Amino acid sequence: MTATTGTSKIHPALDTKLLLHMYHQMASIRAFEEQVNELYTHALMPGLAHSYAGQEAVAVGICAALTRDDYITSTHRGHGHCLAKGASLDRMFAELLGKEAGYCKGKGGSMHIADPDTGNLGANAIVGGSLGIATGAAFSSKYLDLGRVAVCFFGDGALAQGLLYEELNLAELWKLPVLYICENNLYTEYTHYSETTAGDILHRATAFGVHAESVNGQNVREVYAVASRLVERARKGGGPAFLLCETYRYGGHHVGDINRTYYRSKQEEHLWLTERDPILNFAGQLIAEQVTDAAGLQEIESSVKAEMAKAVEFALNAPYPSPEKAEEDVYAAN
Repeated sequence: MTATTGTSKIHPALDTKLLLHMYHQMASIRAFEEQVNELYTHALMPGLAHSYAGQEAVAVGICAALTRDDYITSTHRGHGHCLAKGASLDRMFAELLGKEAGYCKGKGGSMHIADPDTGNLGANAIVGGSLGIATGAAFSSKYLDLGRVAVCFFGDGALAQGLLYEELNLAELWKLPVLYICENNLYTEYTHYSETTAGDILHRATAFGVHAESVNGQNVREVYAVASRLVERARKGGGPAFLLCETYRYGGHHVGDINRTYYRSKQEEHLWLTERDPILNFAGQLIAEQVTDAAGLQEIESSVKAEMAKAVEFALNAPYPSPEKAEEDVYAAN
């Protein structure tokens, strides 16, 4: 890999190792989602998946500001969050294919991946369903004096869930170390958020006294810079924060949502793909600032491709759980 040593010329706080690590993670998430779509269209993956392609800068920028012990909770569109927090490709693919080697032994699938070893408390198929989990994790961290920060990722659709406002209220009252990350990718399933969300989004947080900011979710460096500051603030007892990340999902609501022209135009998609792509723009910055060159980025891409092929092969060849294990890890509340 061709790269300079030391720090970025324009952003001296970000060293070369971190910048290239973030690029590798973003490229991995994009390649992972492309491979997921390939597995689905070839009828190798049961169920649906919700692609994170286009939003990579949010997950990578936020998680780069966290320690391994810090917590995250995720969403139905959560592959990027899991990978950015440290999940392995082979176990991710295994879970999507229903194999025993998966993170949830093949029983959870795309929308329920959890990895406590990396602080990932789980994705959640319920819109806004993980808000209480993240807030509870932040409470435990403060109560037990663990020094950990919790991050809750959710989409613009969760802005309509009452649970969000209950959690914002508690988090501010108790000054909990939690960040609420709203990924506004413009569409609540098949409807533009402007048709479902009234008023100023940030005001929904500031009404409770919660510190709130917005950031360009297509710029990983901006996301990382803001997240680092808010994480440090929370860790030092400054309380919760709400971060609105303006971003865009490239695919449909899920892998089966192929023809999207009835709710958004191809011109709009083309604009985001060509002018606002987080990976292409980041690559241009790295080359312009001589952090690396085209050959260095190509080496990363080749490495990602090889890692992806190896992980898919592992998952395809991994065994399914045996029938007698169907009732294991199944719980009911009375």
